[in-house]
Amino acid sequence: MRVLCLCLAFAFTSITVAADPDTDRSGEALTALKTALAANPKSLAELTAKDFARLPLTKADADAARKMLWEAHVSIIQKERAGELKDRVLKEGKLEMPFAFKTFGAKPKEGRSLWISMHGGGGAPKQVNDQQWENQKKLYTVEEGIYLAPRAPTNTWNLWHEAHIDRLFTRLIEDLIVLEQVNPDRVYLLGYSAGGDGVYQLAPRLADHWAAASMMAGHPNGVSLLSLRNVPFALQVGGNDSAYNRNKVGKEYGEQLDKLQMADSGGYQHFVKIHEGKGHWMNLEDKAALPWMAKFSRNSVPDRVVWNQTGTATDRSYWLAVPAGEAKVGSRVVARRDKQDIEIIEAEKTDHVIVRFDERIADLEKPIRITHMGQELFKGKPARTIAVMLDTLVGRGDPKLVFEAEVSVSLAPKK
Repeated sequence: MRVLCLCLAFAFTSITVAADPDTDRSGEALTALKTALAANPKSLAELTAKDFARLPLTKADADAARKMLWEAHVSIIQKERAGELKDRVLKEGKLEMPFAFKTFGAKPKEGRSLWISMHGGGGAPKQVNDQQWENQKKLYTVEEGIYLAPRAPTNTWNLWHEAHIDRLFTRLIEDLIVLEQVNPDRVYLLGYSAGGDGVYQLAPRLADHWAAASMMAGHPNGVSLLSLRNVPFALQVGGNDSAYNRNKVGKEYGEQLDKLQMADSGGYQHFVKIHEGKGHWMNLEDKAALPWMAKFSRNSVPDRVVWNQTGTATDRSYWLAVPAGEAKVGSRVVARRDKQDIEIIEAEKTDHVIVRFDERIADLEKPIRITHMGQELFKGKPARTIAVMLDTLVGRGDPKLVFEAEVSVSLAPKK
């Protein structure tokens, strides 16, 4: 085991790497993990600090550890979260988010799709939003999957894009992956009116959650669409929906998506329709978005990630992350991967970037190279560790976003 530190035009954050993991030590780590899990820890997160979690693993032991950790996670969710699904409500402090769902079609081998459908209303009395929720429960149907309508925890104008929604939706998806066998690569977001406002905001800022998203009759409130690079996005509004200039702004945002796709043909797939002659209510013509969305599955390891932080900051997106406490609104990272090469193309208001790996990203038996602005920030073999698996599993519960190795680089110019 050796420590590699490169000091070029940009400072590099030291990271432990292992060109050839010691088989005995790797086996010790796996045995220690088995023992720790057998002791039924209160939280998987507490294992991250254990010495064995930092030991480099062989590929075979990493595969075994990944399986063990997922099985432990499933057991915890089944034991601790089944009541949330039975009661149809998530709670966070004094906030409550009730939800109702209906299941359609036969379950595919890979798991069911999940359609999270957000109601309208917003800054209105409770009874108005309650009625909007009742309407949303039966507004659409799908050929296959779980159609789920949550009731917003608040009655504020921005009821679907307050910070707690990020946490509650992430927990909801985490629960349903285990308890209802949802396919994490087929989770869809849609919403009408104030729910459409929420889609505009949540689709980009939680981009790595979605297979596709659909905005109906909402307003973007100035949000950036940059992070939708890997999220197919449907946008529909009535041609006569002039309140808050929804019709005018919807058309402008459709044109933005056109320009983004022209500049990046591999991303920004979209479906835009201005329903001429329609007002705020589009007479369900907007349901055309659902079969369009169903054509898409999430690519959890896209070859290019645009991570533009808006609204509420997050510490990870796809195979990129930032250190704890460093996520901030207004920052942006654009990165691409090509076999063993990672290029950080843009980095604004971001001093450190963590790049995460597994066999889908690169061959971890061979050296990996990370560059930024023509400078080599890292070259070597990052170690597979239990700690990285835990860091990427805990708090998301998404098996497709569990990684085995990571490299942290500093983008701050050398002083």
